Amino acid sequence: MEIGLIREIRTAEFRVALTPYGVEQLSLAGHSVKVVQGAGEGSGFSDASYLNAGAHICDATSAWDSELVLKVKEPIASEYLYLRQQILFAYLHLAGSDSQLTQQLLKKNTTAIAYETVTDQQAHLPLLAPMSAIAGNMSIVIGNYFLASPQGGSGIQLGHINDQHSGHVVIIGDGIVGQHAARMAIGMGATVELIGLSNQGSPLTDLTLKQIPYYYSSPEVIVDRLKIADLVVGAVLIPGHKSPWVVTHNMVKEMKPNSVIIDVSIDQGGCIETSHITTHKKPVFKKHGVIHYAVTNMPGAYPRTATCALEKATLPYILNLTNYGFFKASKDPYFAQGINTYSGKITHEAVADSLQLKDYYQPYQ
Repeated sequence: MEIGLIREIRTAEFRVALTPYGVEQLSLAGHSVKVVQGAGEGSGFSDASYLNAGAHICDATSAWDSELVLKVKEPIASEYLYLRQQILFAYLHLAGSDSQLTQQLLKKNTTAIAYETVTDQQAHLPLLAPMSAIAGNMSIVIGNYFLASPQGGSGIQLGHINDQHSGHVVIIGDGIVGQHAARMAIGMGATVELIGLSNQGSPLTDLTLKQIPYYYSSPEVIVDRLKIADLVVGAVLIPGHKSPWVVTHNMVKEMKPNSVIIDVSIDQGGCIETSHITTHKKPVFKKHGVIHYAVTNMPGAYPRTATCALEKATLPYILNLTNYGFFKASKDPYFAQGINTYSGKITHEAVADSLQLKDYYQPYQ
């Protein structure tokens, strides 16, 4: 199979979908890999290292003109002209954005496979998990930074100081993001609370996490806990769907002045009503006296770690797809959950629902 590895052109996005090791594995399996010049530079991988792995270095037009195109993030508007009847494998987050990209994928008959909706036998999201882990860790470090007074924050440092816990962290969502955020905040010494949807108490088996207060999510609980929070992490995810707003304008108004919100759910539209997309170059804004951080590609700030973690998760799926072909690979019902568009139709019902494009929905068969 002919494979194109794309250089990300989104602002401050330095990840790449494959390292030279991944290219070498595909080359050894008999596949041809075209790598856009400079694609790996941001993650510390030179063109020479890809050449040594068996790749062909080329321009973007040539790489996009491949049977399988590998990216990290969804195409931006300037890349739509490259879309055609090919397979695109990337983080797409179609439900969390306007329908323009989806409409282009449908128009061009692109087979779009989203990392974030591929599942496994335990109903987990194995290709999203590594980026969720990085984003969860980052949410606490970034939140602590913006709590500093020179950054407009309240001046509260998260930590264990003079045998006292400093800073109160409230995490909404108990998935991979929420769990990693909680561990990071506990490790720093902050007081931590977790809000989730288990009505049987904490569903988490990690002994560290079982020790922190766990609340069943409701508007009343959320507004009550937000009033005492210095840092709030929004980590709500419904696979394939647009994230629901669990924190409203009025709830934010009740928060302490100069506290901080990190909306990790922003890729799927955000779970904080007051959020809007920000970038690594301009990451925050204030609303109702509260600092908001809502960068859609958080792990892009740590591209070397993120790229290696991403490839470890995705490479087995890429090898299966290339070695056996799309139709055989798609017989796996868990991999097939990743197919968002095919042959001019939306094949993931949650995406069609979120974008109000049910007329375009047709299950993949």
